[in-house]
Amino acid sequence: MNVHILPAGPIQTNAYLLTAPERGEAVLIDAPDDVWADVEPILKREKCRLAELWLTHGHWDHTQGGAAVVRATGAKVRAHADDRVLIETPEIMERFMGEKMNLESVHVDHWVTQGETFDALGQRVEVRHVPGHCPGNVLFYFAALGSAYVGDALFNGSVGRADLPGGDFALLERSIRGQIYSMPENTVVFSGHGPKTTVAHERATNPYVRG
Repeated sequence: MNVHILPAGPIQTNAYLLTAPERGEAVLIDAPDDVWADVEPILKREKCRLAELWLTHGHWDHTQGGAAVVRATGAKVRAHADDRVLIETPEIMERFMGEKMNLESVHVDHWVTQGETFDALGQRVEVRHVPGHCPGNVLFYFAALGSAYVGDALFNGSVGRADLPGGDFALLERSIRGQIYSMPENTVVFSGHGPKTTVAHERATNPYVRG
């Protein structure tokens, strides 16, 4: 499985395009604005079709390009129902952003749940619910590959902000300890912003939540 890291949108949100050329399939994790321009040529080069779009949470910078991706590919969408309002009526985020952003809703085909597992790209994927930054923040964990895509729950040297509507730092701390730091120490953590890290590194050095 190939991992393409694609920062996009006005605040350089990380999208992750996972491709399996031997299967001719791909999955996109999060869809910042205009990410399709980066995704399309990779799909063509690796001869893959985009089967699914997984949203780690419903904040605008992770979903803004979702509708365009779905229109172009017919990809099925997975997300957590605790962010249903944000995903289906994204204009409510304009209220706390203080500006008109012309956000489009995204149709979700499957609402994921804590502990759910499914197969994708020839791998087993586990969903873990990690609220605190956003009510519906989830991570997608590939145990066999030792990697997890965690949205904005945890960053390299930082954590997701908890001062936006629906945020709760105490809940975020519990989520990180219970759902992220409980993974094997060598698990590579791919975050919604910034560089990748590992569970071991964050448990030992993260100034906000130590292991």
